[in-house]
Amino acid sequence: MDARVKEIPLDPVTLEVIRNALPAISNEMAIDLQRTSYNMIIYEVRDFCTALVRPNGELVSQNVGGVSHFIADLGVMITDAMRRYDKEGFQPGDVLISNHQRVAGQHLNNVCIHMPYFHEGELLMFAIVRAHWIDVGGTSTGFGAGLTVADPWLEGLQLDQLKLYRGGVLDQTLYRVIRDNIRYPESSLGDMKSQMAACRLALRRLDELFGKYGRDTVLAAIERIFAQTERKCRNVVASFPDGVYEAESVLDDDGLAQGEPVRLHARVSVRGGEMSIDMSGCSGERRSAMNSRTLAAPRIAYKALTAPNEPVNEGSFRALQCIIPEGNIMMARYPAPMAHWSVVLPMVVDTIVAALARAIPERVPAAHFGLMGNNGVFFGMDPNTRRRFVISASGGGGWGGRPFEDGESATCTVCQGDVRNASIEELEMKSPVLVRTRGLRADSGGPGRFRGGLGSTMQVRNLAEGRWNMERQRRQHCPPWGVGGGLPGQAGMKMLKLPGEPEFKDVDLSRHLVPAGSEVLIHAGSGGGWGDPLARDPERVRWDVIEGLVSEQSAHRDYGVVFGENRALDPQATAALRSRLAAHRSSPSAARRRETQVRQ
Repeated sequence: MDARVKEIPLDPVTLEVIRNALPAISNEMAIDLQRTSYNMIIYEVRDFCTALVRPNGELVSQNVGGVSHFIADLGVMITDAMRRYDKEGFQPGDVLISNHQRVAGQHLNNVCIHMPYFHEGELLMFAIVRAHWIDVGGTSTGFGAGLTVADPWLEGLQLDQLKLYRGGVLDQTLYRVIRDNIRYPESSLGDMKSQMAACRLALRRLDELFGKYGRDTVLAAIERIFAQTERKCRNVVASFPDGVYEAESVLDDDGLAQGEPVRLHARVSVRGGEMSIDMSGCSGERRSAMNSRTLAAPRIAYKALTAPNEPVNEGSFRALQCIIPEGNIMMARYPAPMAHWSVVLPMVVDTIVAALARAIPERVPAAHFGLMGNNGVFFGMDPNTRRRFVISASGGGGWGGRPFEDGESATCTVCQGDVRNASIEELEMKSPVLVRTRGLRADSGGPGRFRGGLGSTMQVRNLAEGRWNMERQRRQHCPPWGVGGGLPGQAGMKMLKLPGEPEFKDVDLSRHLVPAGSEVLIHAGSGGGWGDPLARDPERVRWDVIEGLVSEQSAHRDYGVVFGENRALDPQATAALRSRLAAHRSSPSAARRRETQVRQ
């Protein structure tokens, strides 16, 4: 920051106007993108983020509800573009497109469009939109190429900081290359134009802001906002006991090395308002596509612990040190395959938070279902319309019980912002499928004084031949753990039944061709319980049973609640049963059976 900006006086009213104006620009970008996009994953599911970033990579603002695992990698995308072209290499009207994994390792479907903003000839900012395209060629259709893809070239088109427009002039050759190598050009290129429209809107709003208040005042306000945000986060961390805290969890395997667990380890150091999150103990990069290249997990955990309801900007992370060495599963080296990059991130966030359970037990929840890929992707050619289709049959999972309330049911992961479940009407209208059922998965939430949230269950019949991606949820051996005596939630699972088969079978498949009349069953994972289930208010257990969230068998077995006629509580029998269950659960053998694979 130059000296003249440091000396700019700021009155409180101007500061507050600019503080709110910057997120408002990002939010308006998001609205514009949603209203004009072609792809249900953007306009319905909301798998995108919109932001303003300074040329040095500092995050100025992001839309409220933007996908949270994108925030760590927008700045590195801009600084990489600056290294590529230098400051003098940009001009008004430039539009850059990039999804390359060497910079911000994600699946190639997550495409960035960004534009430079100039004020009186000076490059001051970039408007950037990252959004999920349904196809970028190769094996990328839907939500990416899956765990077993061998390299990025098989996954799809790699676009590395390419100028789609130079000074407002379209590069027709690059446009045709993209159009000719994707299966759904009307959708993906329509989404690309929507991303550009959102960025152009941001440039107009920045013109208005800088025109009204002037360069120095706006930049001084940004610095003040960063500093105040940093101070708020430091104050929260300063309330945590100083110390070094660790936790560990495991995934069953990586999809290729069957039976070889994937280790996730977090070492969190707290000292005087500063926090360091060290992920060096995690598994090294894998041959499967479970790799990523991102600081997203520690940043998401830190934001959730310090200021979950505050707007996010660069100051949100200035007091955080992230340590993820090169070659780690979360800092994989290109060209390690990264098509399934996001699957592990929510579980890493849970592991980081679990490390702090000893330090701040009154604030730490039980684990949530914690794996992305909670969906099934179906794609093919509709025989009636002769048009290609692709859908994501998604359903949310359960969050962990908290020190003061039950976990939420059937919602997205901590890494997904305001991502939503796709509507049944949208799925059936745009593709040849019939959604037989979608609802909550009874008894799936981990029992506790505060129950874990329930996962969803969804049954879909495909009415035409097509291909399903139905990769297994890989945490059967380390289900979402409970806290303070709470029991684990249930892991997710995926099942398939072909025409003529009597029952569903567990599957783990990618791009699997099935005939018309096949059915899939997708069970989402659930949250762990918080606190001893025997301490849960029996009346709350009774209402869980009445509402179909908990069975009478679970009420008796897990919560020690006994009912009389018409599900009336039997207080004496309940007290006696709870006493017997408590004595049994306190035995050493029972305690060992209840251990989960998260270790602190």
